[in-house]
Amino acid sequence: MYIKLLSIILNSVEIGSFQHLFPIIFAVGFTIVFIKYSNKNLNELQKQKGIHYFGWFISITVIAFHLYRICFDNYNFKIDLPLYLCSLMALLIPLYTYYRKYWMFEILIFWIIGGTLQAIITPDITQGFPSFDYFRYWIAHLGLLVVIFYFIFVFNMKPKLKSVFKSFLALQVYVILMVFLNYLLDANYFYLNEKPKSASLLDYFGEWPYYIVVAQIIIIPLFLLIYLPFYITERRKLLSK
Repeated sequence: MYIKLLSIILNSVEIGSFQHLFPIIFAVGFTIVFIKYSNKNLNELQKQKGIHYFGWFISITVIAFHLYRICFDNYNFKIDLPLYLCSLMALLIPLYTYYRKYWMFEILIFWIIGGTLQAIITPDITQGFPSFDYFRYWIAHLGLLVVIFYFIFVFNMKPKLKSVFKSFLALQVYVILMVFLNYLLDANYFYLNEKPKSASLLDYFGEWPYYIVVAQIIIIPLFLLIYLPFYITERRKLLSK
């Protein structure tokens, strides 16, 4: 009986389940420890190397997962390529952790925080623990958040109001590219042709194409909400001078 109950817990990635909440709790703890340790014990070069190695860890996990699927699974190039926003960011994140350009930060902070929000609240995982997909999913999505919070609290990088609109315009370029690729591949990357099969926030935005329009309308308010804590902090600093 207990073995059966444990099996149900470990193989179900339902919203609010153990498999859903534990990786989030672990990532929060890891991020706090990683940031505190880096600020207290590492010099500037060590901080840069530490987060760059972590960026490679995320990227290699994604690459290894897709190579594994190509070699040993029924890989479908119409639906399985790492072209969804979070997967693409996870694949390319070592470029950011190496170059650390501010314009990259301006785009990624809103893409990562806003983009991973739905993925974390409503996980879309085909197989639960201990599958490769399970680890890939959480390492990619939660790892991206670790990276962006590291840059905020270790390297003291902060977005500006214009960063909201830069990130939004960059997202439109990505959407246009995905529309083009979806047409060529007869695919559904970024869920532009159909909502995900699993439960998601898009379920509240109506059917196609209305959910795309609604999602576009709320992007800037969402980005502004992400920017709000930085604005408030900056205002308090100015008023205290």
